[in-house]
Amino acid sequence: MTLIWRALGTLLLLVQAAFGSWWNLAAPRVTSESGNSSLETVTTLHKEYCHRLEFLVERQRQLCMLSDKMIQVLQTGAVQAVEECQHQFRHSRWNCSTNTNPNSTDIFGGVLKFKSRESAFVHALSSAALAHAVARACSRGELNECSCDARVRKRTPRHWQWGGCSEDIRYGEMFSRDFIDSKEDKNTDEGLMNLHNHEAGRRAVRGRMQRVCKCHGMSGSCSVRVCWRRLPQLRLVGDALTTRYEGASYVKRFTLQIVERKRGKNIRKLRPLHADMKKPNKTDLVFLEDSPDYCEPNDELGILGTRGRTCNRTSAGLDGCRLLCCGRGYQTRVRDHEEKCRCRFVWCCKVHCELCRSKRDHHVCN
Repeated sequence: MTLIWRALGTLLLLVQAAFGSWWNLAAPRVTSESGNSSLETVTTLHKEYCHRLEFLVERQRQLCMLSDKMIQVLQTGAVQAVEECQHQFRHSRWNCSTNTNPNSTDIFGGVLKFKSRESAFVHALSSAALAHAVARACSRGELNECSCDARVRKRTPRHWQWGGCSEDIRYGEMFSRDFIDSKEDKNTDEGLMNLHNHEAGRRAVRGRMQRVCKCHGMSGSCSVRVCWRRLPQLRLVGDALTTRYEGASYVKRFTLQIVERKRGKNIRKLRPLHADMKKPNKTDLVFLEDSPDYCEPNDELGILGTRGRTCNRTSAGLDGCRLLCCGRGYQTRVRDHEEKCRCRFVWCCKVHCELCRSKRDHHVCN
């Protein structure tokens, strides 16, 4: 019991900000070690812990308390979202850096206060990562509320049959929608933007579900082909959302005046900034404001700037010195580089390599 309470307390100190979002759970993982504690005691501690997460709204606390494993699944989704964001933006001016200030109220600093395309990407990726994490936990039997997707077995394919454990992305989407969307106000421009991007993130996972098959039969024949549905790698989802980020739609702020009457209800919708721009569909990302300046450090927003970042002198892309260094120029430094070379196989069973040294140019933004 002491180990669990210590772990929960440590995590709580890291994420106890009253303002923030669920991805603040991207902190050192909660241990599941329970020592000699009874199940009743562990459950009580878990519910008390969920109640103490002040940045969660009431519905999110209720979902957190579904089981003692749920907080670990939520944390897994948050960690994966941050890690994937940092991979996708590793060459950008804002590289999805997390705030190291212990007094900060959000893991991304103040960057997400802007309703920018970066905020749109983070919201979409976070929603996708949570749906992904929940569906994966279901298939592994880590949650009592769900398991494998049995609905696919109702279909009757001609040349193969359903088997194995199909990962239940529908439940993952449902939980993600219930958990993440519950904090948004659909009557505000920001709420509409976030809800749209959340759904785009979940669709990015669902649209990339894979059918995996295995052959069965005598002597390697494929007389019986058994298939199941598998989640895509989150990297594929991140790649897809990055493409959507680059083509994100700039929509109107405050003047979301396309109002349709449907079944007696007024429905507010986002619309493009200009009439000649393409109307965003359900898989597109949308944003309401221009991005802040990521070139120079801004302590208030938690922006580190690009000084000292490594750039690619020959690239014309975002990682190129011209763009990444924001026109300030760069310095070229010569660094010693070591790598294994002239490797050979030695019977049996080792590989011997030499250590080669060379000098390489290293370009750093001014």
